[in-house]
Amino acid sequence: MIPEPAPTVRELLAFYLEAGVDCALAEEPIDRLAEIDPPPPSPRTAPVEAPRPVAAPAVMRGEAAPAPDAAIASAREAARTAPTLEALRELMQGFEGCALKHTATRLVFADGNPQARIMFVGEAPGRDEDIEGLPFVGRSGKLLDLMIGAIGLNRTTAYIANVIPWRPPGNRTPTPQETQICLPFIQRHIELVNPDVLVTLGNPSTQTLLGTREGIMRTRGRWFDYDTGGRTIRALPTFHPAYLLRSPSYKRLAWQDLRSIAKVLAG
Repeated sequence: MIPEPAPTVRELLAFYLEAGVDCALAEEPIDRLAEIDPPPPSPRTAPVEAPRPVAAPAVMRGEAAPAPDAAIASAREAARTAPTLEALRELMQGFEGCALKHTATRLVFADGNPQARIMFVGEAPGRDEDIEGLPFVGRSGKLLDLMIGAIGLNRTTAYIANVIPWRPPGNRTPTPQETQICLPFIQRHIELVNPDVLVTLGNPSTQTLLGTREGIMRTRGRWFDYDTGGRTIRALPTFHPAYLLRSPSYKRLAWQDLRSIAKVLAG
């Protein structure tokens, strides 16, 4: 029996990319299957009191996160107590209830001007956002900058965030549980920014924030009411820039949505 030839480096890289591994989480690889050798016993000279157990961190990288219901309740309680955006960021930095935190490089909180009258919300960070810690900085971000620039806006006059603040591994779609765990944070985020106009980018953020099951083709260009509990904000769904990169023929419809947004801001 002839053994199969060992894969080349190119073949291995192609395999990892297909599996969703497209960036490293640390400088050196870690063999998580290797057994850790116990330290050698110290010589016994006299009876020593047994050490007291030390509590381990709530969740370590690779371990299971809390049960979804408990994590959702914990996120709601934490988000409710945040009096400012900076406090909200710190709470999210320390939140251990979402497993995505332990596979992402960093929290992707927001970018832009929190005093802006308009807030854009996408679904989740991608690879570039995970590296830089800012939303919409890759190809989609460049297109979003062009889109908002066409109606006289930029990142000093707009505010940008995502429903999910941590990148899902391999840019996979967030699970419904992950979305529900992160939902209280983006809801409080919107409440604290308190914009005049909320723009949901793409189907996932539209359905999550506006409570609709209709697809983006039916919801885009239609104005909704988003209730923060203390105020009603006008909300407009439109296409996610990543979708427009794949389907440029829909840029014409996106331009119509942008003109509608500009008209409301000018009114």
